[in-house]
Amino acid sequence: MVTGKPEHVVIYRPDQNRGWAPSVWLTMAREVAASRDLIWRLFVRDFSARYKQSLLGVLWAVLLPVCAVGTFMLLNSSGVLDVGSTTTPYPAWALLNLTVWQVFAAGLTATTGSIVAGGSMVVKINFPKSALVMASLGNILVETAIRTVMIVLVFAWYGVSPKATAALAPLVLIPVLALTLGMGLVLSLFNALLRDVIHIVTVGVSFLLFVTPVLYADPGQGLLSRWNTINPMAIFVGATRDLVLNGKLEDPVRFLWYSAASIVVFFVSWRFFNLVEPRMVERV
Repeated sequence: MVTGKPEHVVIYRPDQNRGWAPSVWLTMAREVAASRDLIWRLFVRDFSARYKQSLLGVLWAVLLPVCAVGTFMLLNSSGVLDVGSTTTPYPAWALLNLTVWQVFAAGLTATTGSIVAGGSMVVKINFPKSALVMASLGNILVETAIRTVMIVLVFAWYGVSPKATAALAPLVLIPVLALTLGMGLVLSLFNALLRDVIHIVTVGVSFLLFVTPVLYADPGQGLLSRWNTINPMAIFVGATRDLVLNGKLEDPVRFLWYSAASIVVFFVSWRFFNLVEPRMVERV
C-alpha cells in the first residue's frame, strides 16, 4: 500500500486560467519553479547540440562578433561607410555594444523558435511550455559571459580603463532579458501557428541592427537619431556604454522608464502565453 502525500501533483480547475488576480501569477510562478530541473536539462541538451561536432566550439561566440566588427572597420577604412567618431578605440567600443545587442538579437531568435524546436515534447509531456522559451536563453547567457571575457582582454589590449560603474552594467541586462523574453513568449506562439514568423524575426533583427547605433556612432541629428530616442535597444546599449566608459548614465530617466516598460512587457506576455498555451498545443 502506498502511503503519504503524493508529490508533484497538479490539480486543474476550469477557472484557474482566468483573470489577472495575484493567485494566478503565483500559480504560474510555482509551475515554472517546479520545472526548474526540466529547464536545466533542456539547456544542457541545447548547449550540447549547439556545439556537437564543432571544431571551434564555444569560440564561435567570440569569432562572430569579431568578424562583424572587423568588417565594419574594413568598410570604414575603405571609405565605403563612416562609423563616426568614438572616444574609445573603435574595436573596444563596438564589441561592448555588440555584446549587449546579441543578448536581444540571438535571444529573440532562439525564443521565437523554441516551441517548434520542442517537437513532440509539446504534445506528449504535460509541463509549462514557457519552460522551453526560458531554457532557450541559457545558451545566450553563456555566450554573453564568454564575450565579456573577450571585452576585458580587448580593453586591456587598447589600454581602456572601465569606470567603477562598470560593475553595474550587468543590471542593464535585466530589462534587456525581460524585453527579449516577453517578445519571445508571444512570438513563439505565433511561430507555432505560422512557421514564417521565425524568418520574419530573423530579417527584422538584422534590419534593426543597422538602424541602431551598435556598430556606428549615433549621428546626433536626422531621422535615424530621432528614431533612436525611442528605440529601446539603442537606450539599453547606450546605458551599458555609459556605465562602462563614462561613469554615469547620460539619460537615467529615459533608461528607467524603458526598463519598467520592458518588465511590464514580460509580465503581460507571460500571462498571455499562459492563457493561449492550452490551445497552442493542438496546433504544433
